Amino acid sequence: MKTAVMTDTNSGIMKAEADSMGIFLIPMPVIINDETHYEGIDLTETSFYESLTGGKNVSTSQPSPGDLMDLWDDIFEQGYDEIIHIPMSSGLSASCSTAISLSDDYDGKVQVVNNQRISVTMRQSVIDAKALADKGKNAEEIKDILEAHKMDSSIYITLETLKYLKKGGRITPAAAAIGTMLKLNPVLQIQGEKLDAFAKARGKSSAKKIMLKAMKDDCDNRFKDYAQQGKLHMEVAYTGNEEEAREWAEAVKEAFPQYDFHMDPLSLSVACHIGYGSLAIAVSAYVPEAE
Repeated sequence: MKTAVMTDTNSGIMKAEADSMGIFLIPMPVIINDETHYEGIDLTETSFYESLTGGKNVSTSQPSPGDLMDLWDDIFEQGYDEIIHIPMSSGLSASCSTAISLSDDYDGKVQVVNNQRISVTMRQSVIDAKALADKGKNAEEIKDILEAHKMDSSIYITLETLKYLKKGGRITPAAAAIGTMLKLNPVLQIQGEKLDAFAKARGKSSAKKIMLKAMKDDCDNRFKDYAQQGKLHMEVAYTGNEEEAREWAEAVKEAFPQYDFHMDPLSLSVACHIGYGSLAIAVSAYVPEAE
């Protein structure tokens, strides 16, 4: 069986990297003042953040069913027997449930993974899926393996502003106003389906300390067995603030020197909902079957 691996740009993977990895990619739509753009195609980070911070109306959408099915059909026309598709977490976007519904028309030849990942942790799942496919695992086996390990990741993220959480209805205007007045930097977490509140910090320096401690606690407890073997991928993500992110990356590598490391910007369709200037730390456990 010839199995194709595909994902979307919420993984942080853009077209050039996807081509080099031998995987297929669908870009996420970003709507700016009612005009649809596609991440990594006709929308750059610079133009996106200029639009976001400049007060333009910026929103996101999932790939259209037609675009998704056209890509699947094209993959089959290239001689692949089946597809393993890895979208972002079903708890953060409807794109996963849409893909699952559309896959019903493909008689099991398209397997959609719902392993609750986003950004750098999702990227690692794509890498693991490709390794499994190269080992001869079929699409259904890859789906089962990735979903069996869906809780073996953790993300903590702090935001520069509460403006975009308020805009998306995730916090009330009153809570946003109080948080801004007190100069609070929320620390949020993803451990499973959804984005949840974790802590409130007075300033970003305090938020960074909270995230490092939380990640150490995860490594010492939730991921103890993997940590003892050094089998954790340590990861950093950010939204636009690359220079600050590089300093954050050095702090993370200093705190966790025993693990391999990767840093990526968060996808623009995610940045739309949290704004410029966020910092995240994440970890993904090795998938034993992919080693």
